[in-house]
Amino acid sequence: MGTPGESALRKAADLLEAATSRGWTLAVAESLTGGLVSAHLVAVPGASAVLRGGVVAYATDLKESVLGVDGALLAERGAVDPDVARQMAQGVARVLGADVGLATTGVAGPDPQDGKAPGLVYVAVATPGRTEVRELRLEGGRADVRDAACRHVLTLARVTISG
Repeated sequence: MGTPGESALRKAADLLEAATSRGWTLAVAESLTGGLVSAHLVAVPGASAVLRGGVVAYATDLKESVLGVDGALLAERGAVDPDVARQMAQGVARVLGADVGLATTGVAGPDPQDGKAPGLVYVAVATPGRTEVRELRLEGGRADVRDAACRHVLTLARVTISG
């Protein structure tokens, strides 16, 4: 899986290589990471052969209207939820016509959101065969949480694609 300190750029390159070897394309749905995952992917030369695009759905209503996350789920549990992450990953793959969808949702801090503590993050990866979701409890300030969420979703995607 790589070391925890391994750079997000290295993780992005590894993910793009894994997707290329499968002939798969990627799409990214980001909330708390605000485009950071997509930025790391496009920093890798040749990313355009794999990356279809990304959606920064920072506002909760965009998760429903753009990505197709169930509105009742959002109303009941809020945006920081494993099923929301799952639906975000599946939705961005569908909307952008990609084989694989990555998603991040969580609380970067410094304040809680919808009663959820800073550092609570869900990352998800949807492939043609399965969807994987992970709950993370991340430490540090806002930038630390966002950076760690980015590294985690890139790693989860590479591992999920590689089978």
